[in-house]
Amino acid sequence: MPENILFVCVENAGRSQMAEAFFRKFASNRFNVSSAGTTPSSQLNPAVIQVMKEIGIDMESQKPKLLSDDMINDSFKTINMGCMDRESCPSLFVKDILDWNISDPKEKSLDEVREIRDKIKSEVINLIQSLEEKG
Repeated sequence: MPENILFVCVENAGRSQMAEAFFRKFASNRFNVSSAGTTPSSQLNPAVIQVMKEIGIDMESQKPKLLSDDMINDSFKTINMGCMDRESCPSLFVKDILDWNISDPKEKSLDEVREIRDKIKSEVINLIQSLEEKG
């Protein structure tokens, strides 16, 4: 049975969605991966969709999801993308969480969103390697 990996942030409209998409691309057959937010947005950030499409990852059909207790409890590893809004930060509700402290792409330029995308890709690859070493 593959273990569950969960990426969380506040709106689940950018960073955690990119992390989910990268994880699915690089390690989908070894883990179940999902993402969610404490106060999900109504849709994904259009700039995030665009910069992911530039590297061949289509996120058009992904939708923000609400973080649930079941998602947290069923997760082998939970990764918080970083928080600007402390009141709804997922790391307040989850014990034993990794925190990547990555900037929110909201209202950033496309070049800044590309930098965020590339940082997330690197973090995801490092995470997969560390999980494989332990596995």
